Amino acid sequence: MTATPTRVAPDVWVATGTRDRWRAAAAHAEDLAAAAPLPHPRRAEYLAGRALLRHLLRLTVPEHAEASVRTDGHGRPYLEGAPDTGISISHDGDTVAAAVGRRHRVGVDVQLPSRSVPDGLLRRCLGPHADHVRTLPARRRALELAWVWTVQEACVKAAGTGLSGSPWTIDVPPGHRQGTWGAYRWISLRDHSRTPLSCAYTRLDDARETLCS
Repeated sequence: MTATPTRVAPDVWVATGTRDRWRAAAAHAEDLAAAAPLPHPRRAEYLAGRALLRHLLRLTVPEHAEASVRTDGHGRPYLEGAPDTGISISHDGDTVAAAVGRRHRVGVDVQLPSRSVPDGLLRRCLGPHADHVRTLPARRRALELAWVWTVQEACVKAAGTGLSGSPWTIDVPPGHRQGTWGAYRWISLRDHSRTPLSCAYTRLDDARETLCS
């Protein structure tokens, strides 16, 4: 998968790329200022994620491509002055990903598989599906857990709850490419990305109804 956006749903797009490619892109002045105090490795991934996000914005909602990126009280990024456009950024290792939703809340997560997966972690994240995945070869087991975790993380990112939303409790059947979690739909981009990558989204109206219920 390249930085060419993948349309995962009407008005929802995802793009991914390498950290080295996107940290070298021309940076927005505000992004440069925000990255300046960060340690070097963190600064590189921060700028790469922001550059990829702005690239995706220019391709999908260009009217907001230069908007200031802020974070709310839960650490979720948003575009100042553009409340109807949801954004999300993720990075792991040398991979960065971004999602944009017009009139949608979105969450995106990318995850490199671990070298080993303890049985306790499988049970925690996979629940009733853990026994099936435990029988897989070690590399396949780690890969499948990473795919599941990207869904779980994308969902709580979209909801704005982060780890406090207990992502490991979200039921994600291994091998599935799409599903739902409350008002949110999720998509695993297994046909587009070798690195586990998933996106979750919901229309803003549906998100507000969920918050009020």
